[in-house]
Amino acid sequence: MATSPHLPEVFEFILQVERFYAGLILAAGHGPDAEPSLGGKLLYAGQLDSQSRALLVAANIAGAASLALSADAAAGKQAVRDGVVNFLVTSLDEALRILKNEIRKRSSVAVCVALESNSDFARQLLERGVLPDLLPPRSAPAPEFAVFLSQGARPVVAVHPDANQALLAWSVASAPAQWLPKLDALALSCLDENMGAPGPGSPRTGLRPWGGDLDSETWDSARRWLRLAPRNLGRRSQSVRLFRCSESIAASFLEGVRKNVAHGEIGVPVEITIYRNEQPEFYSFTPPSR
Repeated sequence: MATSPHLPEVFEFILQVERFYAGLILAAGHGPDAEPSLGGKLLYAGQLDSQSRALLVAANIAGAASLALSADAAAGKQAVRDGVVNFLVTSLDEALRILKNEIRKRSSVAVCVALESNSDFARQLLERGVLPDLLPPRSAPAPEFAVFLSQGARPVVAVHPDANQALLAWSVASAPAQWLPKLDALALSCLDENMGAPGPGSPRTGLRPWGGDLDSETWDSARRWLRLAPRNLGRRSQSVRLFRCSESIAASFLEGVRKNVAHGEIGVPVEITIYRNEQPEFYSFTPPSR
């Protein structure tokens, strides 16, 4: 049954994060026994704005360390409250101390430097021998990125779903902290059932954004998103989830939600939107009256 769509602002932010995550994961290394991760890599996101906020969250999910800057200290503080930035500092040296420690541990972290005058920030990075591995998309209007591109840094590409993939969005009518994790677990179960866990020595072929004929690397990437996205999206993800998947996984999830709600295992109304080629289909499942 058709129902109202999710809040556009929240959905658009999460969608942008998901597309950047798909692009970042293409650049991630993948060991024989580990999921894709950008641990040990540095992303320089430039000025803190709507695009860089989404890029910072995506980088945290993908495992990278990231650096941004802002002339507006209030905007930086808001980014910390929203969970976009982990540390807000007032000097590049302080930022680099944090970043070096986390990069050494191959841990994700997002640091923002609040500087009223930051026109020579790229030069300061170069003077300290800092060369980012990753940069915002080439469309980002920042001449400062040119010097890093010339030295081997790569721009992140936002990867959109292909024709064989669907986007799933789900939300609950109340108590999201109680019920959304149950739906997240169901999505993981559907992913596993449609894939099967990769066995020892299973080949790892070329990495692709997840969905449709998944290889083990892509399966791991999808699991990483389901596991870490809710935590890193913070307050923005308290009310809605988003997941890119194959049509078969989307169908399994829809049926699983229907059964769980009908049997009383999920005790609140659930709304699901399936986007195919950006065209939404809305579904609503309501628990039976007692």
